[in-house]
Amino acid sequence: MSVPIERSRARLRAAVAGWKAAGARVGVVPTMGALHAGHISLVEAARAACDRVVVTLFINPRQFNNPADLESYPRTEVSDAAKLAPLGVDLLYVPDPDQIYPEGFATNVSVGGISDGLCGAHRPGHFDGVATVVTKLLLQTGAERAFFGEKDYQQLLIVRRLVRDLDIPCTITGCPTVREPDGLALSSRNARLDATARAIAPALNCAMLGAAAALAQGAAAAPALAAARQDIRAAGFDEVEYLELRDAATLAPVETADRPARLLAAAWVGGVRLIDNIAVPPDT
Repeated sequence: MSVPIERSRARLRAAVAGWKAAGARVGVVPTMGALHAGHISLVEAARAACDRVVVTLFINPRQFNNPADLESYPRTEVSDAAKLAPLGVDLLYVPDPDQIYPEGFATNVSVGGISDGLCGAHRPGHFDGVATVVTKLLLQTGAERAFFGEKDYQQLLIVRRLVRDLDIPCTITGCPTVREPDGLALSSRNARLDATARAIAPALNCAMLGAAAALAQGAAAAPALAAARQDIRAAGFDEVEYLELRDAATLAPVETADRPARLLAAAWVGGVRLIDNIAVPPDT
């Protein structure tokens, strides 16, 4: 069994139009490939909710603010297709670059406010690239539902906002972060961790869990986060890029967990940037 691969947006649209004419509900899982169990969980969620499922694979150059990062990103189309084959995926859309960014392409989708700070502050232009390519993929696939992981929480909220603001008829479904048994959030970047860095990496989630527990019991954010940053550095991380408590809906900074909040972090270990986030329920 193999999953059909399509590289033309015109043929993709023709296939989707046929499905919809037959009354099928279409779901899409946008990816950049290098699929892991987290991606598989998104596909399974789409399969359970939709009649037809499209997975997209496009390594989007516009969301890389570091050219070296783009160059080193794994390109694993063959193995990705093999992983999708037993899951009942109806189509793997691997568009040629000109199907996404044709010659003379000059439009940029930028979501203000919610993209400021956190990863937006440390990766200039990243979320504009994400918003632009996601807009194109949603319009090209014509999916009624799209599935994104909560690990990239800021990205998830940005996609929800752009869909609302641009009246794109697609429901965005966030799916829980999938983790290794030691707590490390699954990511395509984890493959770049050497043995030493991989042993250190779970300390990020461990420190965040401790801070989240304190915050949920009414602790002030500043001391709780300062202690967690110290723990992360002491475990062997090279840098804590950010560790912040934000409103779960707006990503506005908050000082205490007096409303549904999210603890978000980015940190470097062994030359690899890891991100994570944890829900913090309001202190009752």
